[in-house]
Amino acid sequence: MAQVEVTGEAGSAAGRMPLTDHLRELRTRIFRSVLAIVVGAVAAWFFYDQIFGAITAPVEAVVAEMVGDGRDIKLVMPGVADPFILKLQISTVAGVVLASPIWLYQMWRFVTPGLHKHEKRWSLLFVAIATPLFVSGTLLAYVFLPNALGFLFDFTPDDVSNFIDVTRYIGFFLRTTIVFGLGFLLPLVALMLNLAGVLSARNLVRSWRWVLLGIFVFAAVATPDGNPLTMTVLAAPIILMIGVVMGIATLNDRRKRRRDPLVDLRDDELSELPEDA
Repeated sequence: MAQVEVTGEAGSAAGRMPLTDHLRELRTRIFRSVLAIVVGAVAAWFFYDQIFGAITAPVEAVVAEMVGDGRDIKLVMPGVADPFILKLQISTVAGVVLASPIWLYQMWRFVTPGLHKHEKRWSLLFVAIATPLFVSGTLLAYVFLPNALGFLFDFTPDDVSNFIDVTRYIGFFLRTTIVFGLGFLLPLVALMLNLAGVLSARNLVRSWRWVLLGIFVFAAVATPDGNPLTMTVLAAPIILMIGVVMGIATLNDRRKRRRDPLVDLRDDELSELPEDA
């Protein structure tokens, strides 16, 4: 029987698992995750009006402002089955969000036996910090989304109405908020690479010009309207967090050098022999 070796904390008895048991565990984890998502989607189904209202609030704010200027902007559903499909899609996405603690936990429980103790600690730290950072990014996108929509609608020629397919707007909304959320995770990824010994503070500080360029390029691609104000709103917090990461990485590398003076020594460099050698 093929076996999968897993280095867990429970010792050798729990450290080896037959391949069939490993696949069975994976199936159980997936089933529990899917079940949690279905339950979350069913719960979101009954709160569809409130969820849909929150998603369309940014465009409704722009509509209320532009209607007074004689503009005609409406959300439309061109297909006969679109209302049902839209409700099903929004409920499913909301179910994934609501059930995220459960399916993240199931993923964690499946991966944990293969991690060392220190790797588990850093992974838990990553999850604990990543969640509020991602939420903060999505909230920032939500706040500034009306400005982006207003900027884009201003390009509409006179005497032309804007009839927006709701499904396309939902896709635009999700892409914008998710990209903003992922952007807020970039500094955390750099920090975790430093804590794992992959990225040194010296290399991070030396490449600060490329880091700034990369952040602004990312902001330019991520922002839906190309408005310099929106780009700055996304780039500024990331730059601030990268600065904090550089400081933490520097302190972490100094701590490592105090414990091991040869930690920064490259493979092609010779270390100095002690005087009594």
